[in-house]
Amino acid sequence: MCGIAGLFRFGEGPPPDEPTLRRMADTLFHRGPDGDGYSVRGPIGLAHRRLAIIDLSGGRQPMGNEDGSIEVTFNGEIYNFESLRERLLAKGHVFRTRSDTEVIVHLYEEEGDRVAEHLRGEFAFAIADHKRRRMLLARDRLGVKPLYYALDHRRLVFGSEAKAVLAEGSTPRRVDSSALLDYLAFRYVPSPRTIYPGMRKLPPAHTLVVESDGRATERRYWDLKFEPEPDVSVETWCERLRDAIAEAVKIQMVADVPVGGFLSGGVDSSTVISYMAEASAHPVVACSIGFSEGAYDERQYARTVAKHVGVDLREFLVEPQALDVVRKLAWHYDEPFGDSSSVPTYYVSKMAREHVTVALSGDGGDETFAGYRRYKFEAAEDRVRRMLPAGLRAVLCGALGRIYPKADWLPRPLRAKTTLLNLAERDPSRSWYRSVGSMAGFDRASLLRQETIDDAGGHDPADLISEAFRTAGTTDAVSRAQSCDYRTYLPEDILVKADRAAMACSLEVRVPLLDHVLLELAAKIPSDLKLHGGEGKWIFKKAMEPRLPHDILWRKKQGFAVPVREWLRADLREYAESLLFSKDARLSDWFEMRTVRSLWDEHQAGTRDASDLLWLLMSFEGFAQQHLVEHAAPRPTPEPVR
Repeated sequence: MCGIAGLFRFGEGPPPDEPTLRRMADTLFHRGPDGDGYSVRGPIGLAHRRLAIIDLSGGRQPMGNEDGSIEVTFNGEIYNFESLRERLLAKGHVFRTRSDTEVIVHLYEEEGDRVAEHLRGEFAFAIADHKRRRMLLARDRLGVKPLYYALDHRRLVFGSEAKAVLAEGSTPRRVDSSALLDYLAFRYVPSPRTIYPGMRKLPPAHTLVVESDGRATERRYWDLKFEPEPDVSVETWCERLRDAIAEAVKIQMVADVPVGGFLSGGVDSSTVISYMAEASAHPVVACSIGFSEGAYDERQYARTVAKHVGVDLREFLVEPQALDVVRKLAWHYDEPFGDSSSVPTYYVSKMAREHVTVALSGDGGDETFAGYRRYKFEAAEDRVRRMLPAGLRAVLCGALGRIYPKADWLPRPLRAKTTLLNLAERDPSRSWYRSVGSMAGFDRASLLRQETIDDAGGHDPADLISEAFRTAGTTDAVSRAQSCDYRTYLPEDILVKADRAAMACSLEVRVPLLDHVLLELAAKIPSDLKLHGGEGKWIFKKAMEPRLPHDILWRKKQGFAVPVREWLRADLREYAESLLFSKDARLSDWFEMRTVRSLWDEHQAGTRDASDLLWLLMSFEGFAQQHLVEHAAPRPTPEPVR
């Protein structure tokens, strides 16, 4: 992967200059340590940091067509570039490299603003059309690769990460209070909003065309349609899935550098590793991480899979003493990011980078095949909603839900408060929000300063889920929930976590289970074959039975959990308390510190598990210290590559 940045000046303002572009690109050094490139032509300036993967000797960017009238700066991989190249050669286009980047340039000449629709891969790019004095920005269908931008009547500034946009100098480093509410609800700031009021993220599967007068047109070019084919046999679905996954893994192993994979011992990563082992002529390096806390450690399953499929397994133990990385991750994530599994993701990426330049992961399997437990609950709640009239549910379940204690310490089957409140809802999107929102029911008045609440102006994070449900295009409960995750949790949490943690180590991560051809096939499978008899990913597991051990496929799902609760009461306690309550802490600008202190004391006393909320606050404080300053944040020392 690479880092891209650029600047488009409008009107009579000064043209872009190379020192500004270099300053922007320097913030992306970790994304592309193998070289840089710059182009300034009139009102448009492009910058690029390269991580060489294909055509190591060529492929320098920004890259143009024969006369230089079209230029591109590109981050990602195009997996169908060879077939596109043959088609473009037949039309008379002249190629000077073997890179996938050059395909984008000539494809734009043929297809114009619809160029992204023809690409199979993960990408974010900007095309400068110098003759027409316009720019096209595009992002891949699922949002694997990021793209930030700031746009006003004077200029368009863009970059792979927010820090590149900030480095241009005209975007204020302030907090959008509405985005802060979103962060507290979801653990991330969902696109198109960012934590900065003057900056946006281009949503997945969108293009943005900007003209020389500042006019901008944003367009969605792809959407996943859930259109089940009910008359297909289980055996046929299994065969189709095996073929599609095999193809997706094979095309994503194409590279001119070493390729390995992540292996947790779960169904998704085990599937990807098994197909990698089959497609490779050499032993595949597989990387796994674990914890000393046994309840969180899955390395035994990774060892079983590695032995079964014949890969070279490398392991790393994540200890809380190693969590000085929290500050480093705050710099890399740019925005507050509250998913604590970013820590082990960083360490498995760091370990992988010692052996390979590209790693394939199993991300996306739970969303594609309904693997999360919340899909099971949503299906069950939907059945009850259909049986009981809305009025009766609102009165009966609502009353019970309000008096039922929120007892997180009880066994899970007895934690009925959320279920009862969900059943009382007339709008299913509100109940889904309560299920997925990390602080869907948090007391804003006690946690946030009144100024923060007033500044948010009545913003409701639940509106994000309502819009995702409205545009899902299906009334099937499981498919609708999957569609919502494709628009929210997957691109904004899972893929952000993987991209930033891996690129912090200059490692390219690919996600074959999110190949859009595979997704379009999976969307045709009836939801009762994905969630079957209460078993998530049922059809996926059936398809993999000839390839993986039974105990790996059908064991209880563990998830990628991190022992934050235990760490905050032991090894991480001193560091966390200092971060939250030191005289230099910034939290008091937005939060009521008496409430924060109360949460801390209750967690330490063991009367409440406040680890999720405390980690959110720690992550926000780390962000504030790293990024809410007027000077550019210093780049951490690059990771050594051995």
